Order: sequence, then structure tokens, then C-alpha cells
Amino acid sequence: MDGGLTVVTNPTVNVRLTSTISSFESKRRLNRGIAIAELKGKLEMVVGVAASGMDLELFSVSDDFLQKMDDNEALLGSFPVDDDCRIHVIDKSGSQMGEFDDVSKVEKFELPDEAYEKRTDSARSFMKKNRVGHFNEEEKAKKKAELAALEEKQKAAADAISAGNRCQVQVPGQPTKLGTVMYVGTAEFKSGYWVGVKYDEPQGKHNGTVEGKQYFECENKYGGFVKPLSVTVGDFPEEDFGLDEM
Repeated sequence: MDGGLTVVTNPTVNVRLTSTISSFESKRRLNRGIAIAELKGKLEMVVGVAASGMDLELFSVSDDFLQKMDDNEALLGSFPVDDDCRIHVIDKSGSQMGEFDDVSKVEKFELPDEAYEKRTDSARSFMKKNRVGHFNEEEKAKKKAELAALEEKQKAAADAISAGNRCQVQVPGQPTKLGTVMYVGTAEFKSGYWVGVKYDEPQGKHNGTVEGKQYFECENKYGGFVKPLSVTVGDFPEEDFGLDEM
């Protein structure tokens, strides 16, 4: 046995894969003993380019071009391929990057509602059979009754509030706010009863105008609309913040 050095090369290598038809980069572990022709066949399913229509280029870890891999009989290990090198797949058919990602170019298939209604393997059929969601008439009726009852409570609360009342507003998840009631009633921006409030501080969202309609006037960011049940009227004096004269 001589005293020379033996160089052991890892039989596999981890490479980055890119292509001319996608901006996506993937990583693969490849066997250095695979022939370039066989490698192309494996890359078909990865990048979506036919093996017969692809060229391969090798780039270094720092993405410097090294050489073309145009010898189909050569083994991958015969090229200077190291971990994290990049193999770039060129589609010789001329497809452009992102061409297959643009779904706007794909003709949309639409099944007529009448035909969909007759299918027994559809989500709609399953929901009907199992009385799920809006196909559960009992649950629909219950929710409708609950909403009607809540709306009655909101209306009753609105009837007890008048413009000019001082109020306290408590909306779940938000700090308590003090202000003056400026508007009570229905609104065009959303159904139901609403109370328009001018807050003592800039804790609102607008100046009393919503979606182009003016319901009341106040400085910008001092106005807000809340549901009547979130409003308590009473003797809530404005904070003086210690600004009185001494």
C-alpha cells in the first residue's frame, strides 16, 4: 500500500434548478453518475420542458456562467458541479417566462347551473343531502329570528337616544370613547339603525360624511357611526385635561 492520498468524491450533489419559462427556483439532489440525457428526462417533470427541447447551462455557486452541458452522453460528475451550483434549463421552443402562469389566457369552463343542479357528486348535492349551511332550513330560520330580535333591540335602543345627548361609546375591542350624539336613524351605507357621534377626541373615522352623504358636521376624524346598543347616554362631561386657567 503506497502513501499517496485518496480523493473521495460525494456521489451526490445538491443543485439549484431554474428555467427560462418560470421564475421559480427549486433544489434537487442529483447523482453524479447520471448521464445528461437521463438528467434531462428527469427534469421534464420538474420544469415542464420536453427533454428533446431543452439545453442545460451550468452556473457556479455565485451564479457565474461556467459552461454549457451539451454532451448528452457525458456524466453529470464530469462537469464542475458543486453543492449549490445552478443548472439553468433553456426551453428551445421559445416559451416565455410566466407564460404558463397567466391563467387569464386559459379559457374558463363554466357548468350551467341547471346541469350542476342535476349532479349527485357535487358540493351542492352533499350540502343538500346533509342539510349543511344555507340548505339547513331550520338553522336558517333560527338565524333569521335571532337577527330580527337583535334588530328590534337596536331599534328600541335607537328610540331612546336623541341628537344632542352626551354619550359613552363602548365597542368590543376598542377603547371607551366620549362624545355627543349628532344623528340617529337608518343610513344608506349599511342596513339597520345607526348612531352618529362626534367624539371629544380625534378617535373617529370621518367628518360626518360617509360615501358622499353628509349625516352631520364635525372635524375630520372626530366622527363615527356605531350601533345603538354600543351607546350609553347620560351625564358624561368633556375631559378638561387640566387646561383650566390657574
